[in-house]
Amino acid sequence: MSVVQRKLSRSFNDFFNSEKAGGIILIVCTIFSLLLTNSPIGENYLHLWHVEIAGLSVEHWINDGLMAIFFLLIGLELERELYNGELSDFKNALLPIFAAIGGIAVPALIHFALNNGTATQAGIGIPMATDIAFALGVLALLGSKVPASLKIFLTALAVMDDLGAIIVIAVFYTAKLSTAYLFGAIIVLGVLVLLNKARVKSLVPFLIGGVLMWFLMLKSGVHATIAGVLLAFTIPFSAKEDDEESPSHRLEHFLHKPVSFIILPIFALANTGIIIGAESLQTLGNPNEIGIMGGLILGKPIGITLLSFLAVAVGICKLPLDLNWKHITGAGILGGIGFTMSIFITNLAFVGNAAEINGSKMAILLASLTAGTAGFLWLKLLGQPEAFDEDLDAMDFDVTEI
Repeated sequence: MSVVQRKLSRSFNDFFNSEKAGGIILIVCTIFSLLLTNSPIGENYLHLWHVEIAGLSVEHWINDGLMAIFFLLIGLELERELYNGELSDFKNALLPIFAAIGGIAVPALIHFALNNGTATQAGIGIPMATDIAFALGVLALLGSKVPASLKIFLTALAVMDDLGAIIVIAVFYTAKLSTAYLFGAIIVLGVLVLLNKARVKSLVPFLIGGVLMWFLMLKSGVHATIAGVLLAFTIPFSAKEDDEESPSHRLEHFLHKPVSFIILPIFALANTGIIIGAESLQTLGNPNEIGIMGGLILGKPIGITLLSFLAVAVGICKLPLDLNWKHITGAGILGGIGFTMSIFITNLAFVGNAAEINGSKMAILLASLTAGTAGFLWLKLLGQPEAFDEDLDAMDFDVTEI
């Protein structure tokens, strides 16, 4: 009996391994932060993140500064997917695109239905996001028990999901807009595009321009992290897979470990200081928290599976040969792991409302833990790779006997 295995590029394997290990570190940092916050030194620990440096708090520097580098990596990963990955072939890209649309729309509708017209309606973007590191970390624990195509599908889905979250942040979570600074950022972006067209291979002018664009975005009112995504798409990319000379490839490869092992753990430490007590637990019954948990735990698998099924049923796209609907449902369940992007959007949605931020973060953690556990168990029990008896010699797959 044979199993179809998709070929994985070295870039994808490097990315996957970084995300896998990074997910484990994120869990450790989150637990550490929760323990410190709810210990006798909790007040001092929380105060640490609000110390001001050069006019901004430490937390602000992390969320607006360091996270811009995270968004730069997200942009580079999206660029790679569009050129060489699952999204490079439009027909292959359609399935994760439809899955991502469902995974964004249904959770948002669940939250909107419960919070429409209330002060917490701004939280609609919180359950839209999927955390790549945690979701791929769970798949990594399953090893060969799930097909390689599922890893590719979930990666493409999560990247598209992040793109959706980035658009939501740019459009709906923009503060008071300064057109002068925004125009300045657009000019810098234009210069970087010209450098790309001129085939400049050095990363130095792009990085200098990226820092300037970040500063102008910060002053403009548009969230500064968007500069990271825009910068990624100005950096020259080679369509040749694993091209060592490609500036985009070099930067993505360089950023994997710092982002996974430094930036995201610091983000987790600064943003998971959640006070757990009787009062905070009561907030889990509020419409906002129910909307977040319902969106992540139920909305994600329903939206991802339903739109994927409809897209395949009408013939727009098809499932990879080694996947079945149990795999897609499992990926949908794992899509409910919101964490990084959900927490990030929480900070934007409820600026200055510490109680609502605390309750939202608690809902995100509980929902992500539930989704991760349920997704792992689902795929462990039902996620065995599909077997085929067809002649696959003419196809671009490796066939492995089990």
